[in-house]
Amino acid sequence: FQPASDSDLQFKKGDRLKIIKETGEWWLAKSLITGYEGYIPSTHVARVHTLEVERWFFKNMSRRDTERLLLAPGNKPGSFLVRESETTKGAFSLSIRDSTPEQYDVVKHYKIRALDNGGYYISPSTTFPSLQELVKYYSRYYKNNQTVAIKTLKEGTMEPEAFLQEANLMKQLQHERLVKLHAVVTKEPIYIVTEYMANGSLLDFLKTDDGHKLKLPKLIDMAAQISEGMAFIERKNYIHRDLRAANILVSETLHCKIADFGLARIIESEYTAQEGAKFPIKWTAPEAINFGTFTIKSDVWSFGVLLTEIVTYGRVPYPGMTNPEVIHNLDSYYRMPCPDGCPEELFDIMLKCWKERPEDRPTFDHLQDILNDFFIATEGQYEMHP
Repeated sequence: FQPASDSDLQFKKGDRLKIIKETGEWWLAKSLITGYEGYIPSTHVARVHTLEVERWFFKNMSRRDTERLLLAPGNKPGSFLVRESETTKGAFSLSIRDSTPEQYDVVKHYKIRALDNGGYYISPSTTFPSLQELVKYYSRYYKNNQTVAIKTLKEGTMEPEAFLQEANLMKQLQHERLVKLHAVVTKEPIYIVTEYMANGSLLDFLKTDDGHKLKLPKLIDMAAQISEGMAFIERKNYIHRDLRAANILVSETLHCKIADFGLARIIESEYTAQEGAKFPIKWTAPEAINFGTFTIKSDVWSFGVLLTEIVTYGRVPYPGMTNPEVIHNLDSYYRMPCPDGCPEELFDIMLKCWKERPEDRPTFDHLQDILNDFFIATEGQYEMHP
């Protein structure tokens, strides 16, 4: 601040001042560096040890103005700010500029909720004593999230030419609920380079202590995220062919993304229903087991089985049954019973996914709507105790 008159006090960013008198917009202050006194504009200063001193805190900024600011030229993906929530008293919002596969920038908003003990969280599984600690953690996470994951396929698993053709198709399937495919190396051994997901597969995560702490509303939310990704695949007239918890990846903020879509079709040795082949019988629809008929409706069947994995924290489907027993029982119209602690409404969704006639099964678009409404309608009504 450069003085406009002799009574004003000059100061620069980082200087510490002692406020002697607060009068309207101009306060009388003393510089703790020079010892000089003078008037300063109150809008240029913030109290020590408050959020106002943080460069990333914009107290009263609206959502619309936030987006204008973050999308302004000069700001890059990863630029962020924290502001007071417009809708929830005592809460804050974290707004981050991000880029999309379509090559345009967007601003994503995350609600920061306050704990009774004074802490804060975005995801209930990760809490922080202060907003400063939360920002520090997610700033590091965003930078680290540029890390990639590399998957190696055994030599002879598939023909490199067939894989390259499929990979080009997969690269066109860009959605926030699908794991991003960054690159492939088609000389054997084949490498697949994808975005990194810190919590690994949903199957493994559900079996951890953190996974077991998840209550039903969050489990339903995860199922809704997966159905959203599958609804996109459905709209693109694509098929996954191997939908199960092992092929869903979980980020550090507990976002679920679908992985390995499309690979099943070209890994012939693993995905023909031969005796002894590595075939996911317990997740596969009867028409796909018996006749090799894979459609988006056989993916819907698999999704019903995936729902059982989610609500049982990673239990193997059809517990106690061998693959031949499962095939035999399905031919006799057997269906898994309702898992322990699973609400009837959710079991009804599973049974709809397991209709004998594929055309009678719901679409993923419909499943997404049901699960999103289910989460809103049942929050707080159900409690699961693993």
